[in-house]
Amino acid sequence: MTKNMHFFSRNKYVKNRETWETFGLRGKQAMEFAALDLPILPGFIIDASVTAHLDHQDDMKRYLKNYIGKCESDTGKRFGDKENPLLVKVVISPNLAIVSYPTLHNFGLTDDTIPGFNQFVGEDFGYHEVLFLIKGYLQVEEKIAQLEERQKDAEKITSLIENLQKGMEKNDKAEKFKSLMEEYRRYLPEDFFSDAYTQLEIVLKSISKMLAIDELDDEDAALIVQPMVYGNYGKNSASGEFFTRNIVTGDKKLEGWFEQNRFNSIESEGKEIAKIEKPIFAELEKVAGIVEDHFKEIRSIRFTVENGKVWLIDQRPLMSKSVQADVKTLLDLYARKIISREELITAFKPDQLNEILHPVIDVKSTKSMERIDGGIAGAPGAAIGRIYFSTETLLDAYKSAQQKGEDTRLILCMPATFAEDVKAIEVSTGVLSAEGGYSAHASVVARQYGKVSLVNFDLKFRGKKKAQIGKVDLNEGDLVTLNVPHYGEPTIFLGEAQLIEPDPKQSGLLDFIDVVKKDVAAFHVRVNADKPRDAELARTFGAEGIGLCRTEHMFFQEERINVFREMIMSDNREERLKVLKKLKKMQQSDFYQIFKAMEGKEVTIRLLDAPLHEFLPHNDEQMKAFLDYLKTSGGKSMSQREVRERCDALAEFNPMLGHRGCRIAVSYPEIYEMQMEAIFEAAYKLISEGKKVAPEIMIPLIMNHNELKLIIYGKKIEGNTYRGLAQVEEQVRERLGAKPVDYKFGTMIELPVAALGAGEIARYAQFFSFGTNDLTQTTIGLSRDDYTSFMPDYTLFDILSGNPFQILDEHVKELISIAVRRGTLTRPGLTKGLCGEHGAVPSNIAFCMDAGLDYVSCSVYSVPIALLAVAQQNIERRRA
Repeated sequence: MTKNMHFFSRNKYVKNRETWETFGLRGKQAMEFAALDLPILPGFIIDASVTAHLDHQDDMKRYLKNYIGKCESDTGKRFGDKENPLLVKVVISPNLAIVSYPTLHNFGLTDDTIPGFNQFVGEDFGYHEVLFLIKGYLQVEEKIAQLEERQKDAEKITSLIENLQKGMEKNDKAEKFKSLMEEYRRYLPEDFFSDAYTQLEIVLKSISKMLAIDELDDEDAALIVQPMVYGNYGKNSASGEFFTRNIVTGDKKLEGWFEQNRFNSIESEGKEIAKIEKPIFAELEKVAGIVEDHFKEIRSIRFTVENGKVWLIDQRPLMSKSVQADVKTLLDLYARKIISREELITAFKPDQLNEILHPVIDVKSTKSMERIDGGIAGAPGAAIGRIYFSTETLLDAYKSAQQKGEDTRLILCMPATFAEDVKAIEVSTGVLSAEGGYSAHASVVARQYGKVSLVNFDLKFRGKKKAQIGKVDLNEGDLVTLNVPHYGEPTIFLGEAQLIEPDPKQSGLLDFIDVVKKDVAAFHVRVNADKPRDAELARTFGAEGIGLCRTEHMFFQEERINVFREMIMSDNREERLKVLKKLKKMQQSDFYQIFKAMEGKEVTIRLLDAPLHEFLPHNDEQMKAFLDYLKTSGGKSMSQREVRERCDALAEFNPMLGHRGCRIAVSYPEIYEMQMEAIFEAAYKLISEGKKVAPEIMIPLIMNHNELKLIIYGKKIEGNTYRGLAQVEEQVRERLGAKPVDYKFGTMIELPVAALGAGEIARYAQFFSFGTNDLTQTTIGLSRDDYTSFMPDYTLFDILSGNPFQILDEHVKELISIAVRRGTLTRPGLTKGLCGEHGAVPSNIAFCMDAGLDYVSCSVYSVPIALLAVAQQNIERRRA
């Protein structure tokens, strides 16, 4: 028997860790705690190899006395002593965390020791603990009866336990408790209260019997016997619990509570731990440091102070801590060389960083709020705002709130969004839509601007100012809170919850990125950005340039949209050129600021891609604004009927595959010429100021090399001259008297035909950028905005394994691989990247690295996620 009993105390523990496998989960924790040389409660473990056979063990008292004697010397109490009795608890420690066994405390309370115990804690508490002891023993007997299928006996014991519990809750006076004790004596073994060791032996043998017949126990449950200490055992006593640091902010400061002269602090928020006596607080701080360094994470520790002496009860990991707290903890450990760089970088799943990058809900503030659960997470985070059902009404509300100094937090709520709605998404806190999904326009733009996006298919619109989700009505102007976690079910709360705002610097995110980038070598992460603010933030987040600057987004700003509409309405080239001069000034300012923000790093500018009809007036309010603009612009005059006719003429049945991208440049070359002039006027201006620039000109929607050759180098045919963009740059340079800047022409590979013809296209392209959203749509024939309506059926029958607009389809991957291989055969120095939200998904990044790409480009708030995924891939490959 002795070889199966294992004592532990401060710095006294079983050295052979193989033996720990017989100690159960809690037994292992106790041994690990003991090894840290901390003031833990001593105790001993009866290992799993014998716990189911104790009822046949002779002379158990002799063994118990030997090990309890060791506990007595540490605690200064004696088991069975009449004056100051030591009490013990028995903890059943299985290897299965799901197994639930009774809580067994206060063994050693006998007719002889109860009075002595009561002198310290009072009779009310003392007799209450006697009842708790009885209850624990009866719960073991109840379990035995259930396992042996003695139904009547089990029901009788269950009734006894329920009545005992009611008596414990209803009464709080010693007389009542003592009366219950006397009443329940007849249900206990005759000598249960006669002797402390007899009592302990009785309960250990009952537990052993229970384990022997329990099918869930495969002889893997150990028993832990430990002294009890009490936070109400004299004046200088307390109980409490603390975390080794703040679990939300990660600040290295104890967070917790304690209760003075109270048995325990469970279900109590007591006083702040910092208010406990200074010597005790200092000891707890030292404990926190040792525990955190050992387990390499934030831990929760329960403790008791008994007569001025600190005892640690247990410690455990935390599920409720924030990612920010984890990041700051591990950065601290890394700085002190307790963990390696690899351990720090591989400690997180890349998607976990979403929590640091976006606000999170303070759960306490939502307890009494009405809620609507469900939907698809388009862009994670939390957002509060008044809902508006159109871009126009939201922008009007925003202006009004600004003028009046009122709350400007607004949420755009629409069936779906389009290019003209970008300006509303930009000023909103979030988007609530009913169509699409993760890859819908609203979701993609929201991620780009760091906003929250939620798609709920149950959202139905009732007129212009009402909507409904299920039975819940939403009216324009209602205040709601969107909670869109990256993991878990999204929720709409009706009303205002409290938010915890992110701070990249204070959160430790920027320091973490600095460490991550040490494992990001040849393969880089760029950003999709068309605003200087986004470019600056992305650079802070570690982006190595801009992989996609969508120039069409620049024209949707309120002061520009009508100028662009005027250009579209022009009847001839001369009229268009006049309007394009106005637009060029705006574009030049944009590019100047973006180049400056990304000084020296590559900036890939995609020339106009969107179909022209997207820019035209779509409602009466937009029509009126455009007509009013025309009256004051000094340009051509048009009636409403003429504008509508022009809009109808430009409408397309399938605009995604219609007159857009490079096809507009073939028909109206002056548009791309204007953009090219604006780009290089900005570039040469910065160079004259001593700044470095690295422009990359992307021509979208190329089908074949003839298109690209025409647009870059121009052509003369049958008396017509098409001026190539290379010539435009030369003319700008000559006009400004500037020295040549190193720049590149390239294209976006977003059509299967372009991927297959990559070898020819690479003759004229110095870089490829794979636009995987459109490449996915054109390869597998699915609309990213419409497929979610029927995708559940496809998932149900395993027709598609997942969302192809999130995880790259195998055939899309094949086309990328073909294009890379054929393109590099033609041009060995070809630069290759992937732009779009596919580029922030770790599994896609692994493919891109394997396929020979040089970078991925994603939205601003996805840059840290992509960087971490790249670093983890490099570590994994190095290990392999």
